[in-house]
Amino acid sequence: MGRRRTGLRACAATTVSAALLAGTVVGLAPAAEAAPSIRFVDITGDGGTVLKANVLTPADADGSHRYPLIVLPTSWGLPQVEYLAQAQKLADSGYVVLAYNVRGFWQSGGRIEVAGPPDTADASKVIDWALDHTPADPDRIGMAGVSYGAGISLLTAAHDKRVKAVAALSGWADLIDSIYSGRTQHLQAAAVLDGAATLTGRESPELREIFDNLYSSNLSKEQDMIDWGRKRSATTYVDQLNKNGAAVMLANAWGDTVFPANQYASFYEKLTVPKRLELRPGDHATPELTGLFGLPNDVWTDTRRWFDHYLRGADNGVDREQPVRLKSRSAGGYEGYPDWKSVTATRKKIALAGSTTIHANVDSGADGGIVFLSSILDQIARLPPVASMPLLPRRWAAVWQSERYGSAQRVRGTTALHTTLTPTEESGTLVAYLYDVGPLGFGKLVTHAPYTWHGRTPGEPFPVDLELFSTAYDVPAGHRLALVVDTVDPLYAEHNPSGAQLTFSSPGDDPSYVSVPLGEQ
Repeated sequence: MGRRRTGLRACAATTVSAALLAGTVVGLAPAAEAAPSIRFVDITGDGGTVLKANVLTPADADGSHRYPLIVLPTSWGLPQVEYLAQAQKLADSGYVVLAYNVRGFWQSGGRIEVAGPPDTADASKVIDWALDHTPADPDRIGMAGVSYGAGISLLTAAHDKRVKAVAALSGWADLIDSIYSGRTQHLQAAAVLDGAATLTGRESPELREIFDNLYSSNLSKEQDMIDWGRKRSATTYVDQLNKNGAAVMLANAWGDTVFPANQYASFYEKLTVPKRLELRPGDHATPELTGLFGLPNDVWTDTRRWFDHYLRGADNGVDREQPVRLKSRSAGGYEGYPDWKSVTATRKKIALAGSTTIHANVDSGADGGIVFLSSILDQIARLPPVASMPLLPRRWAAVWQSERYGSAQRVRGTTALHTTLTPTEESGTLVAYLYDVGPLGFGKLVTHAPYTWHGRTPGEPFPVDLELFSTAYDVPAGHRLALVVDTVDPLYAEHNPSGAQLTFSSPGDDPSYVSVPLGEQ
């Protein structure tokens, strides 16, 4: 594990270095065109921690009236210039915009608290500073951010009722369901976060312990990690968020390998405030990326419309549109739905008949891909990870296939697996994959998810219910769907003892199946 952890972090460091270089260019590129109203300032955060920030005010600001305020906490590992291109656009259209480097990163003081109480307290201090030092309107305050900034924005809106609107882009609402879904450590995603924190910030002792326990699969600390994550998850405070009433826009990517779309969709359903959910192809923070360069970008356009309506009162129709807006990974247009349940209204079951036994500890060749790279390829070139169904070794992979579909099928929403599992050991891990299989047997990955168990009696069957990551994908006519289950995927930690075997069965009174949200085009 130590060698693997070191390799993952080294890979993450390389990835993050490239991202940081891009982030620096993003911020600096528009600086030459910036209005004279940009100021770089120091703000005293919670406990006296100094936060580095920049503030932009409209060019016509003369002290005669107040402007709506938008606060932008930075993403994990990126400097305060991250949002300058978008901040300039917002300031030009009549907003006071304040972006700040969150504690623990770059020149800001303190240590990384991962959206803990000091971070939400910092955000409130930043709002206080803006109200005292800029022509910001105390009754029209919004927050937005990408990734880490999204999580902090949601949490702040739950704790500070002054926040009236939020745009949370590529963020999380449930931290544990993001990096520990299926009770499985998302190793590559954790390594990217850890690598970025090591390169650009100062981890708190608590965060270092969380990473160490995650890498080492320290089950004695599992509940501590879950409790730590819950304190940093907006879903824990959803009742307070609903009570405060801030209008919430959520946007994410189908292939987000850090914060999967499922946890945002689940959180969206719990909101009773004005809300909007947008899901597009891509990986973590890639749908917003071009907008950070100041280029046309749908996510930032909709963010601006959201704030224009809920902070400036613009009658731009954003409140009358279908609130759930999806873009398929296979098609170019957007689809609108009245709610998340309507996305998955039509379902079809694929029976997983018979009894199948596989051996653990060997990667069959069915994989979820590589963090960032695979979903970006899917976003840009529609090239998801592939596997040959005929060549998958049945000793290490269980494979079930549907009949060929006579017409094109639309997968929309969350696929669910139900099966009966009999392990030979008390702990283990499986990964389920759904593939779109063409006439030659090559399958394109539609979705997947990991699942881990501990403390089971060897030889005793138990039911497994697993939701695969939500997606939108079009299956061409003449293709079929295949469910593949194996035990090793480089994205995740695995807990299969040497020599372990897994048997999947379909008892007569409890048949196994995969339920796919599937409808004809």
